[in-house]
Amino acid sequence: MDLFELDQKYILNTYKRMPLEIVKAKGSYLYDEKNNKYLDMFSGIAVSSLGHLHPHIIRAMKNQMKKNLHLSNYFVSRPLVDLAEGLVKNSFASKVFFTNSGAEAIEASIKLARKYGKSISPNKFKMIALTESFHGRTMGGLSLTAQYKYQEPFLPLLPGVTYVKRNDVAELKNAMNDDVCAIFIEMIQGESGIQVLTEEFIDEMIKTAKEHKILVVADEIQTGLLRTGKLFAYQHTKLIPDILTLAKSLGGGLPLGAMLVSESLENVLKAGDHGTTFGGNPLAAASGLASFQILSNESMILEVQEKSKWLFQELNQLKSKYSIIKEIRGKGLMIGIEVGGFAEQIKREAFAKNVLLNITNQTVIRLLPPLNISYKDLKVFLNTFENVLITLKST
Repeated sequence: MDLFELDQKYILNTYKRMPLEIVKAKGSYLYDEKNNKYLDMFSGIAVSSLGHLHPHIIRAMKNQMKKNLHLSNYFVSRPLVDLAEGLVKNSFASKVFFTNSGAEAIEASIKLARKYGKSISPNKFKMIALTESFHGRTMGGLSLTAQYKYQEPFLPLLPGVTYVKRNDVAELKNAMNDDVCAIFIEMIQGESGIQVLTEEFIDEMIKTAKEHKILVVADEIQTGLLRTGKLFAYQHTKLIPDILTLAKSLGGGLPLGAMLVSESLENVLKAGDHGTTFGGNPLAAASGLASFQILSNESMILEVQEKSKWLFQELNQLKSKYSIIKEIRGKGLMIGIEVGGFAEQIKREAFAKNVLLNITNQTVIRLLPPLNISYKDLKVFLNTFENVLITLKST
């Protein structure tokens, strides 16, 4: 049997595999068994923010592997403490809890929010999430993921969750009350097609959350760590969240998540209230620290902002030429190109030209390239994308 047949035989078929066997990866490219290279325009769904096998990250991993791979959380860990310090000093947060994944960071946030609410009133346990949100596939995360297609097979879910229409100020005001302990938001909703929260909606949320002592939980699992052109997406707005969740690029390619909390919440969870066996693994923390050192550098932040401005300009020029492109949304290097029913065909045609694209919400090409991608490689994408659009226009 070949690898694909073995995969089908032994692994639960919960993923739609691409017809590509990757044997190595470097920089912005993936390589198959015939040494054909493919431009990776979604970098492991925003995980490999510095591309594949970045030398600084690899050096940090090798150094840590000589010391230990796992200690358990009975012991302090230098790379973990250093990474936590970097996150705290570059954000609103006072302390950090590390997890294995984004879904686990969301679960920790639910528990913290519920305990916080109970400290005020036994009825303050309800939560709010936004329509078309995505907060993970665990039962708690799924309860906050207001998309019926994900929820339906697993009902009933966690009680006490209300869904508010994204950017609907009146609906938000109506839902916010003293029985709500937390509202969970994504500054940019990735799974629903790169949908950005409006300034008006965010301002109203800040106001009513303060009035009703509601925690604001910013899910920055996809938007965090420079993806939107700032280290954290909330920094584009007036919002200072109470809790922030991270994962994806946090581990520099290894599994690592985090819950960042404000000073007012740092003592809500006591010893024994929550824990994890592998969360904050020293190797993942060393990899994450090496990545964070680059992503938090001012020159890197400026580089991403400049690339973003240039790429949006180029994409808008294509939009003016090809009616297939309906809208271009996003911030930084998190970009959604609305192309309607042509999304799958564009993905197939680009794949045939050795460019890997990702689709979200069925009609949107989601661009999440490595943040250090070169202008040369961005031009490869743009030329390929335009060649595909020309083909579609002529049919």
